[in-house]
Amino acid sequence: MSAVTTTSHSPASAGACGCPEFLGTDVSRRGFLRGLGVAGASFTVGSAVVSMGRSAAAADATGNVVVVLSLRGAADGLSLVVPHGDPVYYQARPRIAVAADQLLVRDDFFGLHPALKALVPLWTAGKVAAVHATGMAVPNRSHFAAMELVEDAAPGSTQRIGWLNRLLGELPGSSPLQGLAVGDTPGAFYGPEPIMGFRRLDRVGIAGDDTWDPTGERVRSLSTMWGSSRNPLAPALRAAMAAVEDIAPAQAQADRTSSYPNTDLAKALSSVSRTIRGDVGVSLVTVDQGDWDMHTDIGTLSWGRMRTNASQLAEAIAAFFTDLGAHADRVTLVTVSEFGRRVVENDNYGTDHGWGNVMFLVGAGVKGGYHGTWPGLVKAHDADLAVTTDYRSVLAEVVRARTSASTAAVFPGFSPARVGAMVGQ
Repeated sequence: MSAVTTTSHSPASAGACGCPEFLGTDVSRRGFLRGLGVAGASFTVGSAVVSMGRSAAAADATGNVVVVLSLRGAADGLSLVVPHGDPVYYQARPRIAVAADQLLVRDDFFGLHPALKALVPLWTAGKVAAVHATGMAVPNRSHFAAMELVEDAAPGSTQRIGWLNRLLGELPGSSPLQGLAVGDTPGAFYGPEPIMGFRRLDRVGIAGDDTWDPTGERVRSLSTMWGSSRNPLAPALRAAMAAVEDIAPAQAQADRTSSYPNTDLAKALSSVSRTIRGDVGVSLVTVDQGDWDMHTDIGTLSWGRMRTNASQLAEAIAAFFTDLGAHADRVTLVTVSEFGRRVVENDNYGTDHGWGNVMFLVGAGVKGGYHGTWPGLVKAHDADLAVTTDYRSVLAEVVRARTSASTAAVFPGFSPARVGAMVGQ
Protein backbone atom coordinates (compact mmCIF):
# COMPACT_ATOMS: atom_id res chain seq x y z
CA MET A 1 0.00 0.00 0.00
CA SER A 2 1.33 3.44 -0.83
CA ALA A 3 0.29 7.05 -0.56
CA VAL A 4 -1.35 8.40 -3.70
CA THR A 5 -2.63 11.65 -5.06
CA THR A 6 -6.28 12.55 -4.76
CA THR A 7 -7.71 12.32 -8.24
CA SER A 8 -8.13 15.41 -10.40
CA HIS A 9 -11.03 17.75 -11.12
CA SER A 10 -10.31 18.17 -14.81
CA PRO A 11 -12.72 17.28 -17.63
CA ALA A 12 -12.00 14.15 -19.59
CA SER A 13 -10.42 16.04 -22.46
CA ALA A 14 -9.02 19.03 -20.62
CA GLY A 15 -6.41 19.95 -23.18
CA ALA A 16 -8.80 19.75 -26.11
CA CYS A 17 -10.97 22.72 -25.18
CA GLY A 18 -8.28 25.34 -25.68
CA CYS A 19 -8.73 26.86 -22.21
CA PRO A 20 -5.23 27.92 -21.02
CA GLU A 21 -5.91 26.88 -17.42
CA PHE A 22 -6.24 23.23 -18.50
CA LEU A 23 -2.87 23.14 -20.27
CA GLY A 24 0.28 21.99 -18.49
CA THR A 25 -1.41 21.85 -15.10
CA ASP A 26 -0.64 19.12 -12.57
CA VAL A 27 -4.19 18.94 -11.23
CA SER A 28 -3.75 15.64 -9.43
CA ARG A 29 -0.78 16.88 -7.43
CA ARG A 30 -2.54 20.10 -6.51
CA GLY A 31 -5.66 18.22 -5.43
CA PHE A 32 -3.61 15.85 -3.31
CA LEU A 33 -1.74 18.61 -1.50
CA ARG A 34 -4.99 20.40 -0.68
CA GLY A 35 -6.71 17.23 0.44
CA LEU A 36 -3.75 16.12 2.52
CA GLY A 37 -3.83 19.22 4.68
CA VAL A 38 -7.44 18.60 5.64
CA ALA A 39 -8.16 14.91 5.39
CA GLY A 40 -4.94 13.42 6.71
CA ALA A 41 -3.90 10.93 4.02
CA SER A 42 -5.09 8.89 1.07
CA PHE A 43 -4.10 5.31 0.37
CA THR A 44 -4.62 2.85 -2.41
CA VAL A 45 -5.77 -0.68 -1.86
CA GLY A 46 -5.81 -2.27 -5.29
CA SER A 47 -7.60 0.43 -7.29
CA ALA A 48 -9.44 1.90 -4.30
CA VAL A 49 -8.61 5.20 -2.64
CA VAL A 50 -9.52 5.59 1.01
CA SER A 51 -9.24 9.09 2.47
CA MET A 52 -8.97 9.02 6.24
CA GLY A 53 -9.83 11.83 8.62
CA ARG A 54 -10.58 12.42 12.27
CA SER A 55 -13.85 10.54 12.62
CA ALA A 56 -15.53 7.31 11.60
CA ALA A 57 -17.80 7.36 8.57
CA ALA A 58 -21.56 7.10 8.76
CA ALA A 59 -24.52 5.81 6.77
CA ASP A 60 -27.71 7.84 6.62
CA ALA A 61 -30.50 6.23 8.60
CA THR A 62 -33.01 6.96 5.83
CA GLY A 63 -31.41 4.39 3.53
CA ASN A 64 -31.61 6.90 0.68
CA VAL A 65 -28.78 7.54 -1.76
CA VAL A 66 -27.89 10.85 -3.42
CA VAL A 67 -25.80 10.65 -6.60
CA VAL A 68 -24.10 13.87 -7.70
CA LEU A 69 -23.19 13.81 -11.39
CA SER A 70 -20.79 16.60 -12.38
CA LEU A 71 -20.86 17.73 -16.00
CA ARG A 72 -17.23 18.85 -16.22
CA GLY A 73 -16.26 21.64 -18.55
CA ALA A 74 -19.41 23.77 -18.20
CA ALA A 75 -22.36 22.30 -20.06
CA ASP A 76 -24.48 24.49 -22.32
CA GLY A 77 -27.80 24.46 -20.51
CA LEU A 78 -29.43 26.50 -23.28
CA SER A 79 -28.88 23.55 -25.62
CA LEU A 80 -29.91 20.83 -23.15
CA VAL A 81 -33.15 22.54 -22.09
CA VAL A 82 -34.09 24.93 -24.86
CA PRO A 83 -36.09 28.10 -24.05
CA HIS A 84 -37.96 28.04 -27.37
CA GLY A 85 -40.46 30.56 -25.98
CA ASP A 86 -37.76 33.25 -25.75
CA PRO A 87 -37.29 34.71 -29.27
CA VAL A 88 -33.78 35.90 -28.46
CA TYR A 89 -32.63 32.28 -28.31
CA TYR A 90 -33.14 31.86 -32.07
CA GLN A 91 -31.76 35.30 -32.87
CA ALA A 92 -28.58 34.62 -30.87
CA ARG A 93 -27.99 31.13 -32.25
CA PRO A 94 -28.92 31.10 -35.94
CA ARG A 95 -26.88 27.94 -36.71
CA ILE A 96 -26.89 25.84 -33.53
CA ALA A 97 -30.39 26.54 -32.18
CA VAL A 98 -32.74 23.56 -31.95
CA ALA A 99 -36.02 24.10 -33.79
CA ALA A 100 -39.05 24.12 -31.52
CA ASP A 101 -40.80 21.36 -33.44
CA GLN A 102 -37.84 19.02 -32.79
CA LEU A 103 -37.85 19.42 -29.01
CA LEU A 104 -38.98 16.68 -26.64
CA VAL A 105 -41.57 17.00 -23.83
CA ARG A 106 -42.14 20.57 -24.95
CA ASP A 107 -44.35 22.97 -23.03
CA ASP A 108 -45.17 26.59 -23.91
CA PHE A 109 -41.62 27.72 -23.16
CA PHE A 110 -39.12 24.87 -22.71
CA GLY A 111 -38.23 21.59 -24.39
CA LEU A 112 -35.47 18.98 -24.15
CA HIS A 113 -32.76 18.51 -26.75
CA PRO A 114 -33.73 15.54 -28.99
CA ALA A 115 -30.55 13.69 -27.96
CA LEU A 116 -32.02 13.36 -24.44
CA LYS A 117 -34.75 11.04 -25.72
CA ALA A 118 -33.67 8.21 -23.38
CA LEU A 119 -34.92 10.33 -20.47
CA VAL A 120 -38.44 10.72 -21.87
CA PRO A 121 -39.92 7.63 -20.15
CA LEU A 122 -38.58 8.84 -16.80
CA TRP A 123 -39.85 12.35 -17.58
CA THR A 124 -43.30 11.02 -18.46
CA ALA A 125 -43.32 9.12 -15.16
CA GLY A 126 -42.67 12.38 -13.30
CA LYS A 127 -39.15 11.34 -12.31
CA VAL A 128 -37.15 14.09 -14.05
CA ALA A 129 -37.01 17.80 -13.20
CA ALA A 130 -35.07 20.56 -14.93
CA VAL A 131 -34.27 23.75 -13.02
CA HIS A 132 -33.13 26.54 -15.34
CA ALA A 133 -31.14 29.72 -14.71
CA THR A 134 -29.22 28.17 -11.81
CA GLY A 135 -25.66 28.92 -10.73
CA MET A 136 -23.47 30.89 -8.37
CA ALA A 137 -24.51 34.33 -7.21
CA VAL A 138 -21.44 35.90 -8.84
CA PRO A 139 -20.10 34.85 -12.26
CA ASN A 140 -16.76 33.06 -12.39
CA ARG A 141 -15.57 31.88 -15.79
CA SER A 142 -12.43 30.03 -14.66
CA HIS A 143 -13.02 26.25 -14.74
CA PHE A 144 -10.85 25.44 -11.74
CA ALA A 145 -11.88 28.42 -9.63
CA ALA A 146 -15.56 27.85 -10.39
CA MET A 147 -15.33 24.12 -9.66
CA GLU A 148 -13.72 24.86 -6.33
CA LEU A 149 -16.33 27.46 -5.40
CA VAL A 150 -19.26 25.28 -6.46
CA GLU A 151 -17.95 22.23 -4.64
CA ASP A 152 -17.01 24.08 -1.46
CA ALA A 153 -20.42 25.83 -1.49
CA ALA A 154 -19.28 28.13 1.31
CA PRO A 155 -18.30 31.52 -0.17
CA GLY A 156 -15.79 33.38 1.94
CA SER A 157 -14.70 30.37 3.95
CA THR A 158 -10.97 29.79 4.37
CA GLN A 159 -11.49 26.07 5.07
CA ARG A 160 -10.98 23.57 2.26
CA ILE A 161 -14.05 21.47 3.05
CA GLY A 162 -16.56 20.45 0.40
CA TRP A 163 -20.32 20.49 0.86
CA LEU A 164 -20.62 16.71 0.56
CA ASN A 165 -17.97 16.24 3.24
CA ARG A 166 -19.93 18.54 5.55
CA LEU A 167 -23.03 16.52 4.71
CA LEU A 168 -21.22 13.31 5.67
CA GLY A 169 -20.50 14.81 9.06
CA GLU A 170 -24.22 15.37 9.63
CA LEU A 171 -25.35 11.82 8.89
CA PRO A 172 -25.79 9.15 11.58
CA GLY A 173 -24.68 5.55 11.30
CA SER A 174 -21.55 3.43 11.12
CA SER A 175 -20.77 2.38 7.53
CA PRO A 176 -17.21 3.00 6.27
CA LEU A 177 -18.58 3.26 2.73
CA GLN A 178 -21.08 6.07 3.27
CA GLY A 179 -19.26 8.45 0.91
CA LEU A 180 -18.16 7.02 -2.43
CA ALA A 181 -16.33 8.67 -5.34
CA VAL A 182 -16.44 6.62 -8.53
CA GLY A 183 -13.65 7.90 -10.75
CA ASP A 184 -12.10 11.21 -9.77
CA THR A 185 -12.48 12.47 -6.20
CA PRO A 186 -14.19 15.89 -6.40
CA GLY A 187 -13.60 18.87 -4.16
CA ALA A 188 -17.11 18.40 -2.79
CA PHE A 189 -15.74 15.39 -0.84
CA TYR A 190 -12.60 17.12 0.50
CA GLY A 191 -12.52 17.42 4.27
CA PRO A 192 -12.15 15.57 7.57
CA GLU A 193 -14.80 12.91 6.96
CA PRO A 194 -13.42 9.75 5.30
CA ILE A 195 -14.63 8.48 1.96
CA MET A 196 -13.86 5.59 -0.37
CA GLY A 197 -13.12 5.91 -4.06
CA PHE A 198 -12.48 3.54 -6.91
CA ARG A 199 -12.34 3.53 -10.67
CA ARG A 200 -13.45 -0.07 -11.12
CA LEU A 201 -15.42 -1.95 -8.49
CA ASP A 202 -14.05 -5.35 -9.48
CA ARG A 203 -10.48 -4.20 -8.95
CA VAL A 204 -10.95 -3.09 -5.35
CA GLY A 205 -8.89 -5.40 -3.18
CA ILE A 206 -5.66 -5.90 -1.26
CA ALA A 207 -2.67 -5.96 -3.58
CA GLY A 208 -1.32 -9.51 -3.65
CA ASP A 209 -4.52 -11.03 -2.25
CA ASP A 210 -5.37 -12.98 -5.38
CA THR A 211 -5.29 -16.44 -6.92
CA TRP A 212 -1.58 -16.65 -6.17
CA ASP A 213 -2.34 -16.31 -2.45
CA PRO A 214 -5.21 -18.78 -1.91
CA THR A 215 -4.65 -19.06 1.86
CA GLY A 216 -4.90 -15.30 2.49
CA GLU A 217 -1.40 -14.93 3.92
CA ARG A 218 -1.08 -11.43 2.45
CA VAL A 219 -4.04 -10.08 4.41
CA ARG A 220 -3.04 -11.86 7.60
CA SER A 221 0.49 -10.55 7.47
CA LEU A 222 -0.72 -6.98 6.90
CA SER A 223 -3.18 -7.32 9.79
CA THR A 224 -0.42 -8.56 12.05
CA MET A 225 1.97 -5.84 10.96
CA TRP A 226 -0.44 -2.93 11.36
CA GLY A 227 -2.96 -4.26 13.88
CA SER A 228 -1.29 -2.78 16.95
CA SER A 229 1.14 -0.40 15.30
CA ARG A 230 1.54 3.10 16.71
CA ASN A 231 2.59 4.45 13.34
CA PRO A 232 0.36 7.48 12.58
CA LEU A 233 -0.50 5.92 9.22
CA ALA A 234 -1.72 2.69 10.79
CA PRO A 235 -5.36 3.78 11.44
CA ALA A 236 -5.77 4.73 7.76
CA LEU A 237 -4.29 1.45 6.62
CA ARG A 238 -6.52 -0.57 8.95
CA ALA A 239 -9.58 1.37 7.78
CA ALA A 240 -8.63 0.83 4.14
CA MET A 241 -8.45 -2.93 4.69
CA ALA A 242 -11.81 -2.91 6.50
CA ALA A 243 -13.42 -0.94 3.68
CA VAL A 244 -12.19 -3.44 1.12
CA GLU A 245 -13.77 -6.24 3.14
CA ASP A 246 -17.05 -4.35 3.59
CA ILE A 247 -17.47 -3.68 -0.12
CA ALA A 248 -17.47 -7.39 -0.96
CA PRO A 249 -21.32 -7.65 -1.01
CA ALA A 250 -21.35 -5.03 -3.79
CA GLN A 251 -18.79 -6.97 -5.79
CA ALA A 252 -20.98 -10.05 -5.41
CA GLN A 253 -23.89 -8.33 -7.16
CA ALA A 254 -24.63 -9.19 -10.79
CA ASP A 255 -22.52 -7.14 -13.17
CA ARG A 256 -24.95 -5.86 -15.79
CA THR A 257 -22.54 -3.48 -17.53
CA SER A 258 -23.36 -5.17 -20.84
CA SER A 259 -26.89 -3.72 -20.61
CA TYR A 260 -25.44 -0.18 -20.52
CA PRO A 261 -24.03 1.87 -23.40
CA ASN A 262 -20.30 1.45 -23.96
CA THR A 263 -19.25 4.80 -22.45
CA ASP A 264 -17.17 5.80 -19.44
CA LEU A 265 -20.15 7.39 -17.70
CA ALA A 266 -22.31 4.33 -18.22
CA LYS A 267 -19.61 2.02 -16.87
CA ALA A 268 -19.22 4.23 -13.81
CA LEU A 269 -22.97 4.24 -13.15
CA SER A 270 -23.03 0.47 -13.55
CA SER A 271 -20.55 0.23 -10.68
CA VAL A 272 -22.68 2.66 -8.66
CA SER A 273 -25.74 0.49 -9.21
CA ARG A 274 -23.92 -2.65 -8.07
CA THR A 275 -22.71 -0.84 -4.96
CA ILE A 276 -26.21 0.38 -4.11
CA ARG A 277 -27.73 -3.03 -4.76
CA GLY A 278 -25.13 -4.54 -2.44
CA ASP A 279 -26.52 -2.56 0.53
CA VAL A 280 -23.07 -1.75 1.88
CA GLY A 281 -24.21 1.50 3.50
CA VAL A 282 -23.47 4.03 0.77
CA SER A 283 -25.39 7.30 1.13
CA LEU A 284 -23.57 9.81 -1.11
CA VAL A 285 -21.95 9.08 -4.48
CA THR A 286 -20.11 11.24 -7.00
CA VAL A 287 -19.42 10.50 -10.65
CA ASP A 288 -18.24 12.69 -13.53
CA GLN A 289 -18.93 13.17 -17.21
CA GLY A 290 -16.34 15.34 -18.94
CA ASP A 291 -15.84 17.10 -22.27
CA TRP A 292 -18.61 19.70 -21.95
CA ASP A 293 -16.31 22.66 -22.74
CA MET A 294 -17.66 23.19 -26.25
CA HIS A 295 -16.01 26.31 -27.60
CA THR A 296 -16.22 24.54 -30.95
CA ASP A 297 -18.49 22.06 -32.66
CA ILE A 298 -21.60 22.06 -30.49
CA GLY A 299 -23.04 21.43 -33.89
CA THR A 300 -26.59 20.80 -35.00
CA LEU A 301 -29.07 17.93 -34.73
CA SER A 302 -27.21 16.05 -37.46
CA TRP A 303 -23.65 16.43 -36.16
CA GLY A 304 -21.58 17.79 -33.31
CA ARG A 305 -20.42 17.24 -29.75
CA MET A 306 -23.65 18.31 -28.05
CA ARG A 307 -25.60 15.57 -29.76
CA THR A 308 -23.01 13.00 -28.65
CA ASN A 309 -22.61 14.14 -25.05
CA ALA A 310 -26.32 14.64 -24.45
CA SER A 311 -27.23 11.20 -25.79
CA GLN A 312 -24.50 9.56 -23.70
CA LEU A 313 -25.74 11.40 -20.61
CA ALA A 314 -29.38 10.43 -21.10
CA GLU A 315 -28.70 6.83 -22.08
CA ALA A 316 -26.40 6.23 -19.11
CA ILE A 317 -28.89 7.69 -16.62
CA ALA A 318 -31.78 5.71 -18.10
CA ALA A 319 -29.79 2.46 -17.98
CA PHE A 320 -28.76 3.21 -14.39
CA PHE A 321 -32.31 3.59 -13.11
CA THR A 322 -33.43 0.49 -14.99
CA ASP A 323 -30.56 -1.50 -13.50
CA LEU A 324 -31.37 -0.34 -9.96
CA GLY A 325 -34.74 -2.08 -10.09
CA ALA A 326 -36.53 -1.79 -6.75
CA HIS A 327 -33.58 0.16 -5.34
CA ALA A 328 -34.48 3.07 -7.64
CA ASP A 329 -37.00 4.15 -5.01
CA ARG A 330 -34.04 5.06 -2.78
CA VAL A 331 -31.93 6.96 -5.30
CA THR A 332 -31.96 10.61 -6.36
CA LEU A 333 -29.48 11.87 -8.97
CA VAL A 334 -28.67 15.57 -9.42
CA THR A 335 -26.42 17.16 -12.05
CA VAL A 336 -24.06 20.06 -11.43
CA SER A 337 -21.79 21.99 -13.81
CA GLU A 338 -19.34 24.73 -12.87
CA PHE A 339 -21.04 27.40 -15.02
CA GLY A 340 -23.05 27.75 -18.21
CA ARG A 341 -22.32 29.20 -21.65
CA ARG A 342 -22.85 32.53 -23.38
CA VAL A 343 -26.17 33.26 -25.06
CA VAL A 344 -24.69 34.08 -28.48
CA GLU A 345 -22.99 31.37 -30.52
CA ASN A 346 -19.41 31.98 -31.64
CA ASP A 347 -17.88 31.61 -35.10
CA ASN A 348 -16.91 27.97 -34.50
CA TYR A 349 -20.37 26.47 -33.97
CA GLY A 350 -19.72 26.69 -30.23
CA THR A 351 -20.31 28.86 -27.19
CA ASP A 352 -17.94 30.50 -24.74
CA HIS A 353 -17.87 30.58 -20.95
CA GLY A 354 -21.02 32.01 -19.43
CA TRP A 355 -22.96 32.06 -16.17
CA GLY A 356 -26.45 30.57 -15.66
CA ASN A 357 -27.14 26.92 -16.42
CA VAL A 358 -29.64 24.10 -15.98
CA MET A 359 -29.65 21.38 -13.31
CA PHE A 360 -31.38 18.02 -13.72
CA LEU A 361 -32.87 15.99 -10.88
CA VAL A 362 -33.80 12.37 -11.57
CA GLY A 363 -35.37 9.61 -9.50
CA ALA A 364 -36.89 9.25 -6.07
CA GLY A 365 -38.61 12.24 -4.51
CA VAL A 366 -38.35 14.39 -7.64
CA LYS A 367 -41.25 16.63 -8.66
CA GLY A 368 -41.05 16.31 -12.42
CA GLY A 369 -41.23 19.13 -14.93
CA TYR A 370 -39.61 22.49 -15.60
CA HIS A 371 -38.75 24.71 -12.66
CA GLY A 372 -37.04 28.02 -11.97
CA THR A 373 -37.58 31.69 -12.77
CA TRP A 374 -36.73 32.69 -16.31
CA PRO A 375 -34.78 35.99 -16.52
CA GLY A 376 -35.06 36.51 -20.28
CA LEU A 377 -32.22 36.44 -22.79
CA VAL A 378 -30.28 39.36 -24.23
CA LYS A 379 -28.55 39.27 -27.61
CA ALA A 380 -25.11 40.76 -27.07
CA HIS A 381 -21.60 39.44 -27.63
CA ASP A 382 -20.89 38.96 -23.91
CA ALA A 383 -24.46 38.31 -22.73
CA ASP A 384 -25.07 35.57 -20.17
CA LEU A 385 -28.07 33.67 -18.99
CA ALA A 386 -28.59 35.43 -15.67
CA VAL A 387 -28.82 33.34 -12.49
CA THR A 388 -32.18 33.54 -10.73
CA THR A 389 -31.81 30.41 -8.57
CA ASP A 390 -28.70 29.80 -6.48
CA TYR A 391 -27.56 26.25 -7.19
CA ARG A 392 -27.34 25.66 -3.42
CA SER A 393 -31.10 26.11 -3.15
CA VAL A 394 -31.54 23.12 -5.48
CA LEU A 395 -29.03 21.03 -3.55
CA ALA A 396 -30.61 22.07 -0.25
CA GLU A 397 -33.99 20.71 -1.39
CA VAL A 398 -32.36 17.40 -2.21
CA VAL A 399 -30.60 17.32 1.17
CA ARG A 400 -33.81 18.11 3.06
CA ALA A 401 -35.94 15.66 1.10
CA ARG A 402 -33.53 12.72 0.92
CA THR A 403 -31.31 12.86 4.01
CA SER A 404 -31.66 13.50 7.74
CA ALA A 405 -29.14 16.36 7.69
CA SER A 406 -29.57 20.04 8.45
CA THR A 407 -28.98 22.30 5.46
CA ALA A 408 -27.67 25.02 7.78
CA ALA A 409 -24.61 22.89 8.51
CA VAL A 410 -24.14 21.78 4.92
CA PHE A 411 -24.46 25.27 3.41
CA PRO A 412 -23.23 27.61 6.17
CA GLY A 413 -24.54 31.16 6.13
CA PHE A 414 -26.94 30.46 3.27
CA SER A 415 -30.73 30.77 3.35
CA PRO A 416 -32.13 28.55 0.57
CA ALA A 417 -35.01 29.80 -1.57
CA ARG A 418 -37.86 27.48 -2.43
CA VAL A 419 -37.41 25.77 -5.80
CA GLY A 420 -40.16 23.15 -5.69
CA ALA A 421 -38.24 20.50 -7.62
CA MET A 422 -38.53 17.92 -4.84
CA VAL A 423 -41.79 16.55 -3.50
CA GLY A 424 -42.82 18.25 -0.28
CA GLN A 425 -40.35 21.11 -0.66
